[in-house]
Amino acid sequence: MNRKITFAPGEFYHLYNRGTDKRDIFISERDYRRFTVLLYLCNNKDPVNMDIELKKGRTFSELLLNKTDEHFVDIGAYCLMPNHFHLLVRERDDCGITNFMRKLSTAYSMYFNKKNDRSGTLFEGKFKAKHANDDNYLKYLFSYIHLNPIKMIDPHWKENGIADRTKAKNYLKTYRYSSYLDYIGSDRAEQTILKKSSFPDYFRTAIDFENFVDELLSYKNEVGS
Repeated sequence: MNRKITFAPGEFYHLYNRGTDKRDIFISERDYRRFTVLLYLCNNKDPVNMDIELKKGRTFSELLLNKTDEHFVDIGAYCLMPNHFHLLVRERDDCGITNFMRKLSTAYSMYFNKKNDRSGTLFEGKFKAKHANDDNYLKYLFSYIHLNPIKMIDPHWKENGIADRTKAKNYLKTYRYSSYLDYIGSDRAEQTILKKSSFPDYFRTAIDFENFVDELLSYKNEVGS
């Protein structure tokens, strides 16, 4: 089935996919870390030899400090959930998104299948994509993507609202598998994955971002399903 959307350099897109049959694609801490580092290592034309580097004793954090050539895409936000993932990207050159997602999906699928002694497709068909061609929608995606983990502690918060915003925000601060921490000022290796300067400057400071999140958490039904 052909994707109905056409990618264009300089445009912003929400990319997402989930495991086939809604299966979990991240089972262990190592799975999350692997995919996170692949977001960085697969974003260029260089071959990915991650296992070789790890056998040499290099850590995941050290791999995030590798110098790379020109990237396929600029990544503005990401979030990994047990059975799916979300990315907010800007295409840099023709076929950038296609090349990046093909390389990322292949690299992670090969790792996951080998680790779990399985074969076949890991993801549910081609990745999905939505064009963020409206400024309000683009800003909204920063909240939608980063607030996804709240479903882990309150599955129906979007419909019913949140009674304890402090608890929700504290949980987000402990969730390491998204770029949320990189927007609230945490100093960690994962910040190299992002190219914030390629996106509108909605949040000039970490306080601006936290206030934005707090406002969204104040309203039910404001952040889509």
